[in-house]
Amino acid sequence: MRRNGSVLVVDDEEIMREILEALLTREGYDVKLASTGSEGIDLAKTLPFDAAIVDIMMPGLDGIATLDELKKIDDDLPVLMITAFASVENAIAAMKRGAFDYITKPFKNDEVLVVLQNAVERRRLLAENTALRQNLQAQSQRFSGIIGRSPRMKQVFDLIIQAAPSRSTILITGESGTGKELVARAIHTNSPRADRAFVTVNSGNLPPDLLESTLFGHDKGSIFFDEIGNIPLETQAKLLRVMQEREFMRLGGMETIRVDARIIAATNCNLHQMMEEGRFREDLYYRLHVISIYLPPLRERKEDIPLLAQHFLEKYGRENNRTGLELTPDAFDLMTDYDWPGNVRELENVIERAVVLTSVPRIGTDLIPEHVRKTPTFQMPQFVVPPEGISFKDVITDFEKRLIESTLEAAGGVQKRAAELLHIKPTTLNEMIKRYDIRPRRKKNGSGNGEEPETAGAHGGSRHTYSTTELSRD
Repeated sequence: MRRNGSVLVVDDEEIMREILEALLTREGYDVKLASTGSEGIDLAKTLPFDAAIVDIMMPGLDGIATLDELKKIDDDLPVLMITAFASVENAIAAMKRGAFDYITKPFKNDEVLVVLQNAVERRRLLAENTALRQNLQAQSQRFSGIIGRSPRMKQVFDLIIQAAPSRSTILITGESGTGKELVARAIHTNSPRADRAFVTVNSGNLPPDLLESTLFGHDKGSIFFDEIGNIPLETQAKLLRVMQEREFMRLGGMETIRVDARIIAATNCNLHQMMEEGRFREDLYYRLHVISIYLPPLRERKEDIPLLAQHFLEKYGRENNRTGLELTPDAFDLMTDYDWPGNVRELENVIERAVVLTSVPRIGTDLIPEHVRKTPTFQMPQFVVPPEGISFKDVITDFEKRLIESTLEAAGGVQKRAAELLHIKPTTLNEMIKRYDIRPRRKKNGSGNGEEPETAGAHGGSRHTYSTTELSRD
């Protein structure tokens, strides 16, 4: 049987322990029981738990004192407080001391299961983020500060490692703000040229007569042409000649100089389209397009947003002498719901702004810019088909899945209402939800006092609405 996690139940009433044990065991949890606070603390010292359920009113060591001791043992342990004596005072006392949530007797089984599921999920995410942060420094050194653990970014990392040792020309494509220069630096860092110069060139400001003498004096280094699509046609011709012949003669000189610089180029333009329009040389295009690395936009790798946000929180927290900063769950929801047209650069700016303006450790939605908080309007996607073509089936499948997710969000997770909005039968919608593995999740409602169902795909785009999209790889 699949186990959902381990739970410690501390309650002085035997019948309550039996009820919770039966309920949680049936749902796949490993359950340990304690009849007193002291017994529960002893168990927590010897066994790891994913969550704890503690009765507030107990003889001897009461629930509040037990909570305090459990937090000393494991500060990240989510503790659910249960009591038959519902009062604002008890709730406030428990929450101030770090309780995850507060449930009153008599409770509904579903209520306990939902809150516990959220607690265990938070525990899992905290553990995962801790492990990721421990590996972050090593990864940042190897990949020049590129942050990501999504399948799309793992593909990018693999390509960097495979391509870096060679001397082949590399073309990095992707939207503005995705981190193309970081990829170029990572290629250089992982290459045999790592101890040589890495020269960044703004292609749009490069005069033709300075191309050779200025750039190719960097023996055995790497030259990064940023936004190669902006390079003038005259300069394109000179660059192509140097790349082909791997030698040049300095202006006014007589000596032929051999070139051994590795060229890395980047663009957010569709170079193939520019080539067809006569704005980019065809021979240079194919000379640059030896190895191509596509850097996906942030909206296509939303599972990386929490890690990126945490990285920027720590970075700007250090710069502003503020430690222990964190985003509230609602603020995180806004981050993952937004499509980030400015990509990682825009996310970094939003986090930096919040860090500078916050006066408390927990950054809430009030410090998130209005344009991020505003739900985008639905817009049909526009596609630019890349030269190598694209799978019609994959595009349609992805569109259907995201449309269902957005409609379920609009319907508050109610499948019948979502089916009505889509003008299809509920059974048809249910079959599509199963086919695309669209999983429901729980999210706090606006009052913060309860949970309501919400549906999101594995990529986390619960409020995703289609915006204008380019599927070109150039």
